[in-house]
Amino acid sequence: MIGYRFRNRELLEQALTHRSSLSGTRRSRLVSNERLELLGDAVLGLAVTEFLFKRFPRKPEGELTNMKSVVVSRRILSRVARDLHLGDYILMSTAEERSGGRQRPSILADTLEALVGALYLDGGFGEAMRFVRRFVLAQMNEFLSEELYRNYKSELLEYAQARGWGNPVYSVLKEEGPDHDKTFTIQVSVAEKARGVGKGPTKKRAEQLAAREALKQLGVVRN
Repeated sequence: MIGYRFRNRELLEQALTHRSSLSGTRRSRLVSNERLELLGDAVLGLAVTEFLFKRFPRKPEGELTNMKSVVVSRRILSRVARDLHLGDYILMSTAEERSGGRQRPSILADTLEALVGALYLDGGFGEAMRFVRRFVLAQMNEFLSEELYRNYKSELLEYAQARGWGNPVYSVLKEEGPDHDKTFTIQVSVAEKARGVGKGPTKKRAEQLAAREALKQLGVVRN
């Protein structure tokens, strides 16, 4: 399905083993995909960063970091996993499956990362990179375009108001550069507590990035 045949099939099985499938057995949690997920997260991050570094030689570190955070976010990884029908192959408990585990974004994203880790161990960084290029980076422009229009300020406002925290407050911390090439640094506070800082070429973009950082701190956004 992914155009790769594992030499060590145990790595593939481990990548697809959710910890819930081990409940009620004597098998150690170490045989679940959690360790491979950790490795895969690092490999995926390197693969995406290397690609962006070479693809956009004139973009500064901040922009590359923002682009990377979009591509490796739980929302995007779970979408890629769903397109691959990866949920159909995950080993999980009946209870987890009945509760919707095969389509749960966190499980799908974690399994995709574990699969990248397994590919790295079985075939090296080259095979992992080929997988990332084919299934993740090939859709990068679409992912980035969608993210550009995602309204984090509205999400943060709804989240804060639902908890009775009032409206988020945005304040300019710094303005740098000439009028034609300014960079704004903006902080957002929620319930009178600083929650996130964003930096961008316009106040509007900086506010969106600050709101996203706040949502990450609050556990609403993973990356």
